[in-house]
Amino acid sequence: MARGLYILANDVVFDQLIALINSIERNIGRDMPICIVPYDDRIQRSKLATRQYQQVQWFEDKAILLKWEQFAERIWRSHPMAFDVWSQRGIEGVNRMGMHRRFCCFDGPFERFVYLDADILVMNSFDRLFDSLDDHDFVTYDYQYKDLSHVFDVSSRRLPDVFESDRLETEIFCAGLYAAKAGLFTDELLTELAEQLEAGDSEILYFNGPDQTILNYMVMKSGIDAINLSQHLPAEKRTGCCVTSDHFFEKDHVLLDSAEQLTYLHYIGIGAKFFQQVCSGQNILFPYRDLFLYYRYLKEETAPALVGPAVRYDRPDKGTLRQRISCKVRQLLPG
Repeated sequence: MARGLYILANDVVFDQLIALINSIERNIGRDMPICIVPYDDRIQRSKLATRQYQQVQWFEDKAILLKWEQFAERIWRSHPMAFDVWSQRGIEGVNRMGMHRRFCCFDGPFERFVYLDADILVMNSFDRLFDSLDDHDFVTYDYQYKDLSHVFDVSSRRLPDVFESDRLETEIFCAGLYAAKAGLFTDELLTELAEQLEAGDSEILYFNGPDQTILNYMVMKSGIDAINLSQHLPAEKRTGCCVTSDHFFEKDHVLLDSAEQLTYLHYIGIGAKFFQQVCSGQNILFPYRDLFLYYRYLKEETAPALVGPAVRYDRPDKGTLRQRISCKVRQLLPG
């Protein structure tokens, strides 16, 4: 049975993509197939760099890409205010349309797969995720259920009519990583879901997280067999996964939560520009930065020397410009 991993990426997240692939090789193995779904057409640098990885291919079925983009646009056209708000923000069409391309995985080459956002590092085998697909159709391992506000519009009066409160408190998930089976969402099921959204359910969607809210709706409304391992593993076996958790400790370039090795680390909330800056030599400080740099430059002889005093990514100050200038001058110096 064919199984593999999908990553959504383009050149904007180039450094994160390379770090992620290297972490997969080191902590899962070089024989794990990887298919990269292009976020958009800005992929030239990434395509060239990934030629060194024999297990990596790119998703190039334009018909499937178009199918899911049209599905996403149909849904958002039915939303009472999404397009008006996006237009006021200067956004043409669907906000972050490329994020919806993650849905192509359901029509991709792998019968069983794990999807990952590019801002992730793999810390352990994915056997637990894949094995869980023996008994379930959709598997997650995160703690998004603690914060409904980034999944559905909590101000919508229709929300409790669409999903009961106990489901909203336990079943929502982060769309950054999930395991699933191909073919879960047939064309007939997608049509049914779209029609229910057009009939009024679209009001509950959170348009600032356009792909995550749709996927949560699809999974919960269709009633497929889904499980979140964070709620079902024994307490002593559970680990965190989010970069905002500062209690993880590093051992041999993987992270542990108490005695348990993390499955993955999600750098959620840290923009791509900060990874770009640190990879250009700016001394930008963010959680688990050195671990990222280890995987980013795992196949290269040296990592960039960081210039100047450390500046936190979430606390920019006047030193940032000086660091950029110093770094630029350093790059221009001979030798």
